[in-house]
Amino acid sequence: MHAGDLILGIGLGVLLELLTYLGLTRLFRLSGKAAAMAIGLLVVLGYVPWAAIHWPGADIFAVHLAIYLTFAYALGMIGSRVGKGWHWAPALIVAFFVGVITLNIIFVTVAEKGITGIFAELLPSPRTARVADSEFPGVVSHDFQEKEALYNQYLEQVKAQRERGWQVRKGWSHKPRVGEPADLIVVVKDREGRPISGAEVHGRFLRTSNSRDDFDFRLSEIGGGEYRGTFRMPLPGLWRLVLEVRKGEARHEIRAMTSVSPSG
Repeated sequence: MHAGDLILGIGLGVLLELLTYLGLTRLFRLSGKAAAMAIGLLVVLGYVPWAAIHWPGADIFAVHLAIYLTFAYALGMIGSRVGKGWHWAPALIVAFFVGVITLNIIFVTVAEKGITGIFAELLPSPRTARVADSEFPGVVSHDFQEKEALYNQYLEQVKAQRERGWQVRKGWSHKPRVGEPADLIVVVKDREGRPISGAEVHGRFLRTSNSRDDFDFRLSEIGGGEYRGTFRMPLPGLWRLVLEVRKGEARHEIRAMTSVSPSG
């Protein structure tokens, strides 16, 4: 979930709580405490089952639930103290939860967008001239049923590849450096060592630290089962490589790591 979606969802939920509170106190003449308890019960009976079906992840679930229940508690305090003085203990509890919730939202926002503005200037200067990357926008799947289905599909794919017996070799023409052209070479042969021609060879380079740097590619057939593509890698360090060779209904997938040296 993006930070913008998180804040929007929280804002709509809080607004709905406020409207419900006003309706219960003005139309049904409930006391502030009774209305707040009703709202808290509605949150538990409504949001918790919904989150269990559309599981957003434990962190997102905890942030939403804490904010909704804390806001209901705050509404009850405000309603019960109208015209009276405030005691420091309930106010301290509300302030504590507000602080925790605020920090959680900040952490989620920084994880998605990084540290920007004046706060970025407080970070230590990077060793190179490059700007320090403070974000990690990778996607984490929380759909465990989907994970299980994908894993079963992966096992079937691995079994089919073993039975097919294709021989796939890959490598660079020379050590890749940032911004300098380097050829990625893939040679595909069948079980008997005969070149496989007419296949589609494509894939994706994945940047573990920042998914926005990922990019797709497609290799051209040279002949004799050899496929090539020229790349100018944009960043140094480790890259994950997902390579797929497809011919007809046959599909062969390889996952590997490759390293790119700095320029110069």
